[in-house]
Amino acid sequence: MDDEAMAPSLEVKPGRRGNVRPAKTLWRRIRKPLTHSRFLKHAIASFLAMAVRFVARTNPRVEGSHDVEKAIGVHSPAIAALWHGQHLLAPAISVRQHRLVALFSRSADAELNALVAQKLGLDVVRGSGGRGGAHRARKGGAAALIQLKRTIDAGCNVAMIADIPHGTPRQAGMGIVTLARLSGRPIVPMAIATSRRKVLEGTWDKTTINLPFGRRAVIFGEPIFVSADADDNEMEKKRRQVTEALNHATRDAYSLVDGK
Repeated sequence: MDDEAMAPSLEVKPGRRGNVRPAKTLWRRIRKPLTHSRFLKHAIASFLAMAVRFVARTNPRVEGSHDVEKAIGVHSPAIAALWHGQHLLAPAISVRQHRLVALFSRSADAELNALVAQKLGLDVVRGSGGRGGAHRARKGGAAALIQLKRTIDAGCNVAMIADIPHGTPRQAGMGIVTLARLSGRPIVPMAIATSRRKVLEGTWDKTTINLPFGRRAVIFGEPIFVSADADDNEMEKKRRQVTEALNHATRDAYSLVDGK
């Protein structure tokens, strides 16, 4: 999952901008020893993986939530799409009968998250699938999309964060639409919500920390196919469709857990 949520999660609310720089400085100091210590990285990743599993196990599925195994099985191999900031519990939603490969960015901030996902049983591809053009090439996006296509061709499902890191939150990028066009497989919007949660309001994507001892909902939207000969106009139309479908699934998930 193309994720750089670790550093932004240390930011503060806009009304307290004087503390933003110290928070970023603190993260850089933490990140530096992580970069050089394999043992420390794996120890922290193991702890976080256990925490994610604990949260998942203490949030039983609410009535109306979709069956993950069944939903994935119907569309497999498929491209599961999630939003930044709403995805932290996703690696613990296991799909035992279907292999799942997740995309994470190459940034240092995403390295720890990728390790956590691996410890939760996911296979990982590093790169950026959000933007197009030269930026995507610099971030390894083209290579990542090719690897993901090969993964899908081999019958495996993939998971991608649809919006672009530090771009406009809750707006799908073109990378996930491009993968759907190249692979011929559908994008399946997916949203996960828990009734007990902490929203980090100061983060660009409103990162949501799922808390234990509540209720959980997983909602899948209708599959979105992209034609192999889709032109620029059609690609933009599909990008907007993914945005709308993911926002709809997210609203439904939160409505279920909040009893609305």
